[in-house]
Amino acid sequence: MSLNLEQYVSEFSAQNINGEHLLQLDGSKLKSLGMTSSQDRAIVKKKLKEMKASLEKARKAQEKIEKQREKLRKKEQEQLQRKSKKTEKSSSDATEGTNEQ
Repeated sequence: MSLNLEQYVSEFSAQNINGEHLLQLDGSKLKSLGMTSSQDRAIVKKKLKEMKASLEKARKAQEKIEKQREKLRKKEQEQLQRKSKKTEKSSSDATEGTNEQ
């Protein structure tokens, strides 16, 4: 509707074309859905291309965030391990000192 193609809404609805299905459509599938105008198909294909690019960009951004989180988790884990080793070492050193006395 935002593309001023509301004449196709009923056919898309009848064929259960949702967002996921919409992204899979190509020119021949659009034509089989009753979109006979090549101009209308071109508009939809252009918009689909933009949407796919936007989705890919969002996916890459999400992957980047996940990698940063994983890196942070690893860093925190390493810090905890170092802290634990220091605690063990000081505890061990204190025990050795007591044993020597």
